Amino acid sequence: MQNRTRLILATLLPVQVIALQFLKYFPEFVESYYSRGIYPVISKISRYVFGWIPFSIGDLFYVLIAIVALRWLYKNVKRLKTRPVWFFVDIAATVSLVYFVFHLLWGFNYYRQPLHKTLSLDYQYTTEELITTTRRLIEKSNTMHRELGYADSVKIDLPYSQREIFKKSLNGYQNLEKEFPQLEYSPRSIKKSGWSLGLTYMGYSGYYNPFSGEAQVNNLIKTYKFPVVSCHEEAHQIGYAAENEANFIATLATINNEDKFIQYSGYIFALRYCINEIARRDMDAYDEILETVNPGILKSYKEMRDFWAQYENPFEEFSKGFWDQFLKANNQSRGIMSYSYMVALVVNYFEDKPF
Repeated sequence: MQNRTRLILATLLPVQVIALQFLKYFPEFVESYYSRGIYPVISKISRYVFGWIPFSIGDLFYVLIAIVALRWLYKNVKRLKTRPVWFFVDIAATVSLVYFVFHLLWGFNYYRQPLHKTLSLDYQYTTEELITTTRRLIEKSNTMHRELGYADSVKIDLPYSQREIFKKSLNGYQNLEKEFPQLEYSPRSIKKSGWSLGLTYMGYSGYYNPFSGEAQVNNLIKTYKFPVVSCHEEAHQIGYAAENEANFIATLATINNEDKFIQYSGYIFALRYCINEIARRDMDAYDEILETVNPGILKSYKEMRDFWAQYENPFEEFSKGFWDQFLKANNQSRGIMSYSYMVALVVNYFEDKPF
């Protein structure tokens, strides 16, 4: 009976993979019945259960999984010679079960409607529109830099602890909810990752744990990006799985925060994406427009680059390659490069909105 169960689970793995290929053609169904139906209930339960715990249950979960997996391999490696078929059946059965639970708890959100549809935004734009939006973002960012009391050449450091930023992040979502009710976020369950050094070597600012519903932030990130990363992981919590969409929601959540420092971090985050997109399209325009950005803002960008440069290593390339393939396997056709969709959302959102 046990062997039969394992065989059935193993057989269901390719069935699940094939079924998901069909599911991507029905985003309205996923949006209505999962992302706005079942998932919000699952998500809130997870956050109520684990959100009050001061440390990351998700981090401990992954450690436990690793220990159990290594123990199983140690005890069963001899079966590769005696019962090789059942050795791999057991592995496939376990992967099948985890794969199912992952999608049930969160992963189906990869197949929901694109964010531009749910927020009624266009997703196409011209280089001229991009440059116009970028100039407006530069003007706003430069103005805020001065309003916060800093000289143009001085880099702004946020005057808050990381825990204070976690608490403040909720305010942006509360204000954002008034414009987009579907972006409602409560209760809060965001924590520093206990494995921040490992995340850094892999090249990640944070991650969302779909099994515990916790948002994890790399606590080594001590730059302007910390509020944005916090809001980014919270966007994953409310069901926006695509990285580019989570980036855009994080932008909206930070610029809608009542705290001016948090707003500033959101504006210069969006600005960096737009400037980089101009560089890909028109280097002459990039060189010209970069001269108009406050040197203090550019120093914040350099601080971020220098931070990651300290931890460059061969494993990061492997990690990013794995994540790229994971995204492509989960309905993100351009993988990591799909982050550029964020610029399209920014340009179209700000097109008719005053700063």
